[in-house]
Amino acid sequence: MTQTALIVIDVQESFRVRPNWQAVNHPDIADRVNRLVTASRARGDLVVWVLHTEPGTGGAFDPVNGHVRLIEGLQPADGEPVLTKTSHNAFTTTHLQQLLTQYGIREVIISGIRTEQCCETTARVGSDLGYDVVFVTEATATTPLPHWTLPADASLEEVLADPRTLSPEVVTERTEYALAGRFATIRTLDDLTGLAVAS
Repeated sequence: MTQTALIVIDVQESFRVRPNWQAVNHPDIADRVNRLVTASRARGDLVVWVLHTEPGTGGAFDPVNGHVRLIEGLQPADGEPVLTKTSHNAFTTTHLQQLLTQYGIREVIISGIRTEQCCETTARVGSDLGYDVVFVTEATATTPLPHWTLPADASLEEVLADPRTLSPEVVTERTEYALAGRFATIRTLDDLTGLAVAS
């Protein structure tokens, strides 16, 4: 029985319909995730898909608008669980922990959108729950992070013009600093996809 699960978090069309997607650091996130998925399946690992929903909000994450679906090019195989969450991490509002226990999972590999938000939060919670967490930063994506005082409806142009805005590269680096050695092991795409070829 496999002891490793790949968790694919929020790689969904909801993000692509938002203006700030134009400034995403990894517009090819679906291809990056597919590399991980292919390698995980080849090793016999469990692949778990997670989608974020915000019912009743009328926004990009409200299921009624049709964007809460995997980005084109991603497709769960038969039997691979697809969970929907309403919290930032993939555990609190789903039965993910029960699922991982059922499969005897001890290690989780984290990928998805956004690096510093749902992916990082899931990594931290997963670590606290006792899982060995592998964080594949290259298979995560994020957008520029505005200063908290900037209005929520600020345009992408305003966000990018603000000198306090953190670039995706800085956000990603900070996530790695926060996780490494505390909550997760940082691994590269080549690390994990090479294993499938070698085994």
